Amino acid sequence: MRLRRRTFLGAGLAVPVAGSLAACGETPQQTGRLLRSAARLPKAYATPLPLPPVRRPRGELIEIAQRSATVEILPGLKTEMMTYDGVFPGPTLETRRGEAVTVRHTSTLTLPTATHLHGGHTPAKSDGWPTDLLVPPGFETKHTEHGSSHGSSHGSSHGRGHGSGHQGMADPEAKVTKGSRDYRYPLEQPATTLWYHDHRMDFTAPQVWRGLAGFHIVRDDEEDALSLPRGERELPLMITDRSFDEDGALRYPAIDPELLGEPGVEDRYMAGVLGDVVLVNGAPWPEAEVDGAQYRLRLLNASNARRYALRLHTDDGKPVGFTQIGSDGGLLSTPAEHAEVTMAPGERFDVVVDFRELAPGTTVEMRNGLGRGRTAQVMRFRIARRASDDVRIPQRLADVPPPETPGGAVVRRWHFRREGVHGRRGWGINGKPFDPAVPQAQVPLESTEIWEFFTDAHHPVHVHLSPFQVLRRGNHGPGPMDLGWKDTVDVRPYEAVRVRVKFERYAGRFLIHCHNLEHEDMAMMAGFETI
Repeated sequence: MRLRRRTFLGAGLAVPVAGSLAACGETPQQTGRLLRSAARLPKAYATPLPLPPVRRPRGELIEIAQRSATVEILPGLKTEMMTYDGVFPGPTLETRRGEAVTVRHTSTLTLPTATHLHGGHTPAKSDGWPTDLLVPPGFETKHTEHGSSHGSSHGSSHGRGHGSGHQGMADPEAKVTKGSRDYRYPLEQPATTLWYHDHRMDFTAPQVWRGLAGFHIVRDDEEDALSLPRGERELPLMITDRSFDEDGALRYPAIDPELLGEPGVEDRYMAGVLGDVVLVNGAPWPEAEVDGAQYRLRLLNASNARRYALRLHTDDGKPVGFTQIGSDGGLLSTPAEHAEVTMAPGERFDVVVDFRELAPGTTVEMRNGLGRGRTAQVMRFRIARRASDDVRIPQRLADVPPPETPGGAVVRRWHFRREGVHGRRGWGINGKPFDPAVPQAQVPLESTEIWEFFTDAHHPVHVHLSPFQVLRRGNHGPGPMDLGWKDTVDVRPYEAVRVRVKFERYAGRFLIHCHNLEHEDMAMMAGFETI
């Protein structure tokens, strides 16, 4: 199967708008532009915090239906979304370390998808390579002189399918299935917070924006033996931002709203799309009723481009801290105390918050120091009652080796910056746009390498297959948000970040890319092959 990468940058992108890397009406530490809603927005903290439904394997199988659904996000309005199992976020999958599971996705959507388990140590054929598509029934295959690609069978005015544009890049190894697709996850990795989301080439950003994202939590015996909050005192919190039309429909500045023709966004949003409504688990600025006890919060930044600097304070202004116990890849070696947690898109932080000293009726607001106006608000906790709590967070959580540079390791450098893409302005890695057929590196399995990331703007860099440890940030050691095993690291403008990564077990092709999803769709992605 050969699919081609469509050129995506219109002539309007030839010269970026002055200041386009800074948000319009947002702080300078955001890379993107604010997209304002036309809908009347609800009062903050008037909506109860929802929790996604939990799905566990039956035998070794979990089945997920990708389908369109109408959901209520803004009170009184209906929003049509692409969903997993008809809900947003998708169901939270709960699995156990070393107990392999097959997640079978079936699709009745009108568009192709590719599902990536973000942070999963996963064989290449189940990693969600962006041209390994699940195509819904009724989506016709068209044959061209370049091979076969997929076209729309429902009357698209474009008359073109994914990968059939001019100046495309062919992928002769694309593996496309129709109707259903099995993803096999060995889960030979420590307990941690993963998430799954769409990864379709050129259209990841709008399809995630439309709802294709959910938690996947891995548990194991070692973590279960620790004294940590659990049950109702463990809350997965998916933080996203969106914008809405007057009738509740999602706003997104796609060049082609049907997502079948020209990829990318309107030129003024090429730095990234920032919504003006902050959602937690799909609810706008919700409130969670909690006991006067310790709570474990699994924080996930699932926004397309927005960064968050999260702080907690009571209604009388008293700060409440975070005790970090885990990162992208699992538990830390020891707990770490933070007054603020800064999160780039794709990052996860596993934290404990202590409400024991707060009287019933007290409220604790979570605010975003990188937002303004309504985007400075995130959610609120209300202490409902006093409660018993015997949790004692251990001072030793897990065996995590110190981040040390191995002698003689190969050093690879990855430059993330604006580039010419087919003669126009876009985003690239090492001066090149993504080509699914040509890897930028070949990495021997079982080797440990040093990878260095250099950027011209905020780029959250995500590496597939293997977690890494941050060795240096600029001329200093790891930053306070760099602890433990990571798979996504927030690289700031004109900064160099050095990481240590070992590539284990699975041979095949994998990805490194920016997790600002507009940048990813506009070619800031590179393949590498483990051999």
